[in-house]
Amino acid sequence: MSFRATPSAFAKKTKTPPPDDTGMESSYLKGLGEKQTPVMVRLFSGETLYGWIEYYDLRMVRLTREGVPNLFIFKHEIMYIAEDSGRQPR
Repeated sequence: MSFRATPSAFAKKTKTPPPDDTGMESSYLKGLGEKQTPVMVRLFSGETLYGWIEYYDLRMVRLTREGVPNLFIFKHEIMYIAEDSGRQPR
């Protein structure tokens, strides 16, 4: 009788890491833009911007605002985008 185990018997079963991109970003931004949903955009610099998303692509988002110039914002500068449920004082 042999007690020798094969290397595969002790091999660790590692979990597959979650994907970096789920593909849901574009559908979320598209939905916000089609409905002209008011959004709050928080930048890594700490600045908060309000408006609605008119256009987006792989690298940037166009934020349309009332009474002030519209902005093209690079995505790498955005911390997060959230729906603006209650209008905050600007």
